[in-house]
Amino acid sequence: MRAVTISEPGGPDVLEWTQVPDPVCGPGEVVIDVAATAVNRADLLQRQGFYPPPKGASAILGLECSGIVSEIGEDVAGWSVGDEVCALLAGGGYAERVAVPAVQVLPKPSGVELATAAALPEVACTVWSNVFMLAGLRRGDSFLVHGGSSGIGTMAIQLAARAGARVFTTAGTAAKLDVCRELGAEVGVNYRDEDFVERVEEATDGRGVDVVLDNMGAKYLARNVDVLADGGRLVIIGMQGGAKAELDINALLRKRGSVHATALRSRPATGPGGKADIVTAVQHDVWPDVERGVVRPIVDRRLPMSRAAEAHRVVESSEHVGKVLLVAGD
Repeated sequence: MRAVTISEPGGPDVLEWTQVPDPVCGPGEVVIDVAATAVNRADLLQRQGFYPPPKGASAILGLECSGIVSEIGEDVAGWSVGDEVCALLAGGGYAERVAVPAVQVLPKPSGVELATAAALPEVACTVWSNVFMLAGLRRGDSFLVHGGSSGIGTMAIQLAARAGARVFTTAGTAAKLDVCRELGAEVGVNYRDEDFVERVEEATDGRGVDVVLDNMGAKYLARNVDVLADGGRLVIIGMQGGAKAELDINALLRKRGSVHATALRSRPATGPGGKADIVTAVQHDVWPDVERGVVRPIVDRRLPMSRAAEAHRVVESSEHVGKVLLVAGD
């Protein structure tokens, strides 16, 4: 089969569309003929040599895909050859075929085109596991998501608004903030010329927000604590703004706040906190609204998988809104 490989750690030009061995379908796995995958910032880090795949995972980039089941491994029930699916991966999506634990596979939602479904697994599982399963966002809460125009941000806004939360978000342009408001954000903050703490405090009469979903890490840590309401929960899922910062524990104690740092890729397929439980919850709690069109994947553009370098440049520049897809083929 063909896949995107990394010749050496570096910039987008190290990505090559080349021949590699076909994946082997192990026990408990299915093989998917890939229709599309999506570019995530973790892929950029892996390409640069900073984010190696978990032990046993494919070295090929790609944390999600959509496609058609072409092979069923031993001890797999519930899936058949020919099923249209999408899947959460630990790697391997930038390829024509990928092997994946069957427990990480989701049916393609009805009403969603097969390639477009590749935009769903990673963002839906990330948002649902962190904002709802971990942070416990519920109706009447206030919620702040940074990077609201990103793939995760566009999904987080929709799911939080659907749940009855009051949604705040940050983004870097007026046009991106307009999209965020269309998806359900009540208050948008342009992080280039506004302070999100001041805007949130003004809009909440000084109360702050109950849940923050943060992709920036160190750069925003202190201000994220400042913006929490009493009993607020900060969930950190990225380090775009650095990995190390000083935490004011006294400020956190006064608010009875909590800070969680989580990752999805490194979780086991099964067991406590495993991907299987998250995928099951997403199919039960998110998929019905996707099928009704209440929640939808936001796709900025599609490129052939052979043009993965171009897709990486788009994501690195942050010029996109939603997901950038790589469609199988030249």
